[in-house]
Amino acid sequence: MNQSALDIIMITSVIIGYFLSISLVMNSFYKSRANNYLSISLFLLATLTLLVWGDVHMTSLSVQILGNFRLDLLFAATLFTYFLIQIDHELLNEKKYKWIYFPFIASIVLEIPIYAFNLYNSILEILAFLIRDFVSIGFNIHLILKSRKLIQNSTTISDDKKHWLLRLNLFIICLITIWILTRVEAYVFQSFHIIYIQWILMSLCLWWVLYYGILRLQVIEQKEEIHSYLVSKKTRDLQPKKKIKTDTTSKIISQLYKLMEDDELYKNPLLSRLDLATKLGTSEGYLSQIINQEINKSVIQFVNEYRIETAKNLLHDPVFNKYSVEAIGLESGFKSKSAFYNVFKTNLGMSPGAYRKLQKKS
Repeated sequence: MNQSALDIIMITSVIIGYFLSISLVMNSFYKSRANNYLSISLFLLATLTLLVWGDVHMTSLSVQILGNFRLDLLFAATLFTYFLIQIDHELLNEKKYKWIYFPFIASIVLEIPIYAFNLYNSILEILAFLIRDFVSIGFNIHLILKSRKLIQNSTTISDDKKHWLLRLNLFIICLITIWILTRVEAYVFQSFHIIYIQWILMSLCLWWVLYYGILRLQVIEQKEEIHSYLVSKKTRDLQPKKKIKTDTTSKIISQLYKLMEDDELYKNPLLSRLDLATKLGTSEGYLSQIINQEINKSVIQFVNEYRIETAKNLLHDPVFNKYSVEAIGLESGFKSKSAFYNVFKTNLGMSPGAYRKLQKKS
């Protein structure tokens, strides 16, 4: 890969970083306290990349001054805060938490006399830079590993959110690792080849955050909000109801309806025929046979009927208009957006989005 292509990748990464950081605070769909800190972190990451690129290709004093302010120290602090907010950690309420911003403030204070007395490229400035460099590396490693441990031990978030946060954390660990290697290369070999790998990795990280990470996490959070609302308000009118006791209904079918309506078993996206059979104390084959005989449906059709009915009610209720269709599908028990769309369209002949628009018009 030639120099021009690498520069294009770097510039594209920076543009994406700035675009993401602005979108997180301007778009109402993404706006939240946690995303405010993520926005700052992405902005700093993009700026750091731009400064490193400028340091490699330019000899501007302004670039050197901005680089000495050690924005990487602020990046570590804001990203750590983002993780704490996402897992709702009690550390946020402790006064000692604010000390994580002290290294960045100290780096600015240390830069003032160097700037005031124009000590750039002096032995004192080089020594101060080296000290801040090693402190920054240690500080970033400490906070990113500490945040990973806190996420893994958290019991306040769903598994989906935990997996997403751990993936983002892993991306940052990879970036920090490459960053350390660039420093080793610069100090030992006086070259800057590994830094291009860092730019490529950062580009991949930002694209992942853009197309999967932020949107996916937002959907997960919306799904949790919907679920919390339904539980707190006990909105039983949003759940499908069936007449479960008739002369021809067997005991197993009556128990099955009870599991669906009282325990909302259908909201488990991993619910299987074996799970149902186990809870009902029967075999998979017999369960399929009796559902087919008495309800004239397969097990999956029976379960999906509850999911579709729940989704219809949520899409119809204006309280949930601010939530995405995908979040409603996940809350209704579907494993993925595609599964929700396929089943919904098969049953109703239209997409969930079209159904919502139709309900709004009516």
